Amino acid sequence: MSEKAVLCSVSRVVKSQHIFPNDLNNHHTLFGGKIVADMDMTASLSAAKHSRKTCVTASIDHVDFIEPVTEEDFISYEAFVVVTGKSSMIIFVKVIAENLLTGIKRIAATSFLTFVALENGKPAPVPQVIAQTDEEKSLQKVALERKESKKTQVEHSKAIASILSKSLRSSN
Repeated sequence: MSEKAVLCSVSRVVKSQHIFPNDLNNHHTLFGGKIVADMDMTASLSAAKHSRKTCVTASIDHVDFIEPVTEEDFISYEAFVVVTGKSSMIIFVKVIAENLLTGIKRIAATSFLTFVALENGKPAPVPQVIAQTDEEKSLQKVALERKESKKTQVEHSKAIASILSKSLRSSN
């Protein structure tokens, strides 16, 4: 790989926004789907900053919703690349809710998302990533462990897709 290594901090992206009533579900908490969509958007920026290429979402690991987000909060999404492959990047995203009245912050959600860099519609090489802080190093270790277990999950998903494809063909 001829790409130079890049620090995790180069890919760090933070997006903050206020929570409004139309963002809330019937439990008066932020829609989970909105959180996931904003995690994906923030991670895509992080992937592009790291690779300096067009990137697409390859997968989103399960999202851990840890604390509810309410109208009294504003929310920040922080994303950065923690692991790279040949053309793929694993981006960690944490969602921080801060109560506007008390200033109390809490982790609302976390996830690892995988992106692939593209050139001319084909997977393209990405620079390696260098973790510096304790947080980055710890998350890199977790992401590498998850990457190993994810290989089995991908095989299961492909098997399920194959089964579903057969039932689609028979229904036509």
